[in-house]
Amino acid sequence: MQDVNVGVIGTGNVGSGTLAILAENAAQIAHKLGFRLIVKAVCSPSVHQKKDLAAGDARRTANWREVVSDPEIDIVAELVGGTGVAAEIIEAALAQGKSVVTANKELMARRGPELWEQAIQAGMNLAMEASVAGGIPIHTVLREGISGDRIVALYGILNGTSNYILTEIERHGTAFSDVLAEAQRLGYAEGDPSADVDGIDARSKLAILAALAFGQHITADGIHTEGIRRLGPIDFQYAHKLGHTIRLVCAARATSQGLLLSVRPALIPLTTILASVQGAYNAVWVRGKYGADTFYYGRGAGPNPTGVAVVSDLMRVAREIRSGSPGRVSPFAHAQLRECTPIAITAQTRAWYLRFRVKDRPGIIAVLSAILAEKRISLDAVLQLPSDSKQSLPFVITLEPTPELAVREAVARMSDLDFLTEPPLALPMETSL
Repeated sequence: MQDVNVGVIGTGNVGSGTLAILAENAAQIAHKLGFRLIVKAVCSPSVHQKKDLAAGDARRTANWREVVSDPEIDIVAELVGGTGVAAEIIEAALAQGKSVVTANKELMARRGPELWEQAIQAGMNLAMEASVAGGIPIHTVLREGISGDRIVALYGILNGTSNYILTEIERHGTAFSDVLAEAQRLGYAEGDPSADVDGIDARSKLAILAALAFGQHITADGIHTEGIRRLGPIDFQYAHKLGHTIRLVCAARATSQGLLLSVRPALIPLTTILASVQGAYNAVWVRGKYGADTFYYGRGAGPNPTGVAVVSDLMRVAREIRSGSPGRVSPFAHAQLRECTPIAITAQTRAWYLRFRVKDRPGIIAVLSAILAEKRISLDAVLQLPSDSKQSLPFVITLEPTPELAVREAVARMSDLDFLTEPPLALPMETSL
């Protein structure tokens, strides 16, 4: 059978990893396919300086337009990232009659359904397995593996950098800023870590997975998102006292009113499987109406795990090109996505963890309890670990299950109290896991 030719655009971590796997695993790939995947062209602004790139005899160019217009190339791998040039590359490739494989979570979250429509009109394919949790084939699971089920909830740890930071704080009792600096030194975190520690990266990934799971076009900007900057060792100490840990949890739940979507740190029981996810690993827990719970775990990033996802997509698309497919499966698992406006996160009811730092004096608990009582919020417990600091004394109040709107209103009232040294930290307790 005739070989399939690939053009790789982008030679960063993912692009380099993809090229290395294609080169080192070429014989096994050909054995599985019955034909070869051949890299015909490699493109990046610095491609001519990268002497150790596993590009073989592929033509090197700094101009991506030369790749997408090359009549010999069958599939374009867009591994640039971002939403500007990457979108131009994908649109141009589809217009030139080439299928596309991408690892671009941000672009697929923002414009994925639109680009899939362009692929349909062009009679081409668009594959994006590497866009979420690169080391876990979660797209394939939702699109094909459990497609016969009806998904009712999905929970994930989808950002390896934030999970590394949280588990290092938990293990060693190190301050957030110190762990972040170490993560940057090791290359886990970028110089500007905002996308990771503020939940933006995870939000894009959740938008894609929720579209796959629920068949709705979800705008990432509409997902309630909070980051991990305020968490410290004291929060893990209290969480452990409560039999919990803390993770940046991506949650999507179907309710009778619509979808509830959030990305934020939450307390989860130590007995749950998500609590065991350590370091830079990702995990996704899917709950189906008929198939109940399934769990998927693996590295979420890195040149090799993500490269495997890219190469696997290249192989799947290459099979279609050479063998044909009577009915291609949408990368979003549904023939058409319905428009979705997530319901307000304030509508949900949860148990809550409130952590305070105060200048110690008599009557503090009474004042806080009065505010909670005004909002008809019931206390569950008050916890105070020994502390030498009376000028920034930490303690925790846990709440019975309470509507989030009431908790937010109470916290807003509390934030102006003169004995607080910082605003209260409010975290939901995910008891439904």
